[in-house]
Amino acid sequence: MPISIPASDEPRARAQFTQTRWSLVLAAGNRREGDSHAALAWLCERYWFPLFAHVRGRGQSAEDAEDSVQAFFEHLLTQKVIGRAEAERGRFRSFLLGCLNHFLAHEWIRGQRLKRGGGAAFISLHEHDAEARLQRELADRRSPALDYDRAWALTLLDRVFARLRSECEDDGNSGRFEVLQNFLQGERGELPLAQAAATLALPLPALKSLVHRLRQRFREMIREEVRETVSAEADVPAELQHLFAALGR
Repeated sequence: MPISIPASDEPRARAQFTQTRWSLVLAAGNRREGDSHAALAWLCERYWFPLFAHVRGRGQSAEDAEDSVQAFFEHLLTQKVIGRAEAERGRFRSFLLGCLNHFLAHEWIRGQRLKRGGGAAFISLHEHDAEARLQRELADRRSPALDYDRAWALTLLDRVFARLRSECEDDGNSGRFEVLQNFLQGERGELPLAQAAATLALPLPALKSLVHRLRQRFREMIREEVRETVSAEADVPAELQHLFAALGR
């Protein structure tokens, strides 16, 4: 997927960097602070499908993989895990995968799996069609680690598209995003732009301006999503690079 993000003005970006959900979790460490716990739950919920893809790649059935991910989240959200995990703690993606592999290797699942229909739901499951999504989006399975990265990248992009659609279709502009989203991944030539302008009943210059603003907002949203999962602005460029590499696999 040919998505490009231009280099940012790093000094200005660094100055604007505020506390993210992951940096909030790290700052709290082992302390059971409400904001930190809520931030960790927020992050975990967005990684449900990537972790499911990883566990399925390790050979578990779809049903067992769902139970395993839920049990892992229970472990992560109730035990003092953050303070013990030093490696790769700058990026939530790497931290989470390392914790999951450690969890599975020590067979926590055998004794602590949340049985279907019982136990507490520590993460609200929105992926009721997780297996169908896995077969649709990751049909060419690679390895558990690669599947995790690809599912993470696709999930992040899905969130960005959902946010962008909501913004684009505010004020009664329903259907506008369906026309404009094809222009987010590079130039499509003058003729498609003219066709889109006609479809939306807009002058061509106005359509070009709208596409430009949409692309700019698209790039901003990707950075915003990535920024929430790192502990410092300096980690953002490398995480973006990893994102684009995963999308291209």
